[in-house]
Amino acid sequence: MGRGRAKAKQTKVARRLKYGGGGGDLERLRRELGAGDSPEQGADEAEEKSGSDGSDGDR
Repeated sequence: MGRGRAKAKQTKVARRLKYGGGGGDLERLRRELGAGDSPEQGADEAEEKSGSDGSDGDR
């Protein structure tokens, strides 16, 4: 008993998030996630750190 009010509030919040429409700051989100201008830059840096040049190294 007594769950009706809490569920109604959760439903209201969920609907506002789902259908609220563009209330988010996309630039701030990009900065927080660390998204750069060049998505391939991260892959190049990871390859350099591992020392991999594509060869097997056994020859």
